Parts: sequence; C-alpha cells; structure tokens
Amino acid sequence: MTQALTQEQTLQKYLLRLADSNLIISQRLCELCGKAPAVEEELALMNVALDLVGQARNWYEYAGELDEAKRDADTLAFRRDAHEYHSLLLTEQPNGDYAVTMARQFFYDVWHYFTLQALANSPNERIAGIAAKALKEVTYHLRRSSAWMKRLGDGTEESHQRMEDAVESLWRFTGELITPDEIEINLAQQGLAPDPEKLAKDWKGLVKEVLTEATLTL
Repeated sequence: MTQALTQEQTLQKYLLRLADSNLIISQRLCELCGKAPAVEEELALMNVALDLVGQARNWYEYAGELDEAKRDADTLAFRRDAHEYHSLLLTEQPNGDYAVTMARQFFYDVWHYFTLQALANSPNERIAGIAAKALKEVTYHLRRSSAWMKRLGDGTEESHQRMEDAVESLWRFTGELITPDEIEINLAQQGLAPDPEKLAKDWKGLVKEVLTEATLTL
C-alpha cells in the first residue's frame, strides 16, 4: 500500500511539476538556436527559453528547501533519474516545423498564464512572489505565441494547413493541462494551486478565442 504523502512532499511534487515543465520546454526551444527561421525569431525564442529557465530555478530552489535529501536546485534539475521528472507531456514533444513549435508554446503559455495568475494570489508568500514575477514574463510569452497562431493560421494556404496539422497533432497532449490529479486537488483546496474548474474554463475559453481568430478548427 502506498504511503500517504506529507503536506511538504505534496507541495514539493507540485513545485517540481512547475519547474520541470519550464525546464523541459525551454530546452526544446534552445534546440532551435542557430536553426530558427529568422534572426529575430531566434532571439525571441532564446529570450523566452531564458525566462523559463529562470522561473524553473526559482521553483527548484523552493522545492530543494522541502527536499528530505536536501538536494539543491542544480541537483534537482539535472541529476534525477528520468522517471523522477514530472514535466507535462506537451513540453516534451519535438519541435517539428515552426507551426508545431508555436502551437506547443501557445497551448503551454495559456495554461502557464492562468496557473501563475492564480498562484500570484496564493496565501503562501513564497509561491505568490515567484508567480507574480514570472507572470510578467509569461504575459509576453502568451501575447507572442497567440500572435503567431493568428499569423500562421490566417496566413497563406500552406501556413494555415501546417498550423491545422500542428493543432491536431498536439491536441491529445492538452488534456493533461486541465485534468487535475490528487496533488493538484489537495493543494487547490488550500489555495496553493489553481482551482481546477476555473483553470479548465479559462484555458478552453482563451484557446477557443485565439483559434477562432486564427481560422483554425478546434
């Protein structure tokens, strides 16, 4: 029988989920260094990746303070076994063409934005502080990825089809973003994680709004 997690262990797992997702998707973006379709895009992608790495470090540092083994941020980030990572599956998906890269980023940015918005009001001052700082950066990330969804979706015949294909191929990974597990439900009841129903409603609402403007099929 699995032993019940303590409150600190539950919180640490949630913090690692936030940190791991940021770290993995930032590493995916960094794979495009020297391979982006334009110099301006390469700079933008690397800036987004650096923002996410910085946010991940803040979550790792807090998780390390709750860690029974007293592992520091670098150890948590790079020296765990693969099965110990809690990143969202969406963040692990390959870059594909630029439509796939931006669709993946958009779906993640919407989830990230509303998650941080809720966490910025957490009764836990440490979580609220990290989230409030990150929210400023992620607001830009969301604005940028939303613009690319509309530009490619409502662009040429080819860009529209590529974005349709990207949305279709990534859609199966989006359910995890808005389907809470016991950890999220437990923490949400304490105000330490977003309300699952509100997060799902907000995520679906904004995704539908942007895809409609981009003339893309949901």
